[in-house]
Amino acid sequence: MNDLLTEDDDASTPLTEEERGDLIPSYITLRPELNEAEQRNILEADEWAFSRERNVLSEHFLKALHKRMFGKVWQWAGSIRQSERNIGVEIYRISPGLRQLIDDCQFWIDHATYGPDEIAARFSHSLVQIHPFPNGNGRHSRIAADLLLVSLGRERFSWGRKNLLDISQTRKQYNDALHAADRHDYAQLFEFVRS
Repeated sequence: MNDLLTEDDDASTPLTEEERGDLIPSYITLRPELNEAEQRNILEADEWAFSRERNVLSEHFLKALHKRMFGKVWQWAGSIRQSERNIGVEIYRISPGLRQLIDDCQFWIDHATYGPDEIAARFSHSLVQIHPFPNGNGRHSRIAADLLLVSLGRERFSWGRKNLLDISQTRKQYNDALHAADRHDYAQLFEFVRS
């Protein structure tokens, strides 16, 4: 099992040994099995999340969404990470960062600071920057942004799905767009979310 969870996978944040020990399904021995189990869980969560109107701008809901997305695969699903990462804010800044992001986002909506697409893209990027969970932060932030968009009367983002022939290129474009947004250059991200 250790080889399974320590393999290089540029799509996910490395887990601590303790976090790796929190894998729920005992049948998983290969990375494709893990990916499949997570994807099944995420699809169920997506159906649940979009089944009715949700208040995305709540720390409680953001934790519940993560739990729904990964709760059948990882025991730590929906729990704020307890270990430092080479990305994301320090542990003690996670909850204040989430509260600040929620307040900022509500202000942007209330005062029409940005259009709905820009609000949702900035919201997703900031969630990834905070990196509140041990893993799954990118996937979580994309569904949360889509829920926010729908609540604002817009269609979900495509997140690069128009290029299904080269998934590795799509992932690279997404990561490049996030890195540019880290430097306050959001143009690539705004383009990517609708590509």
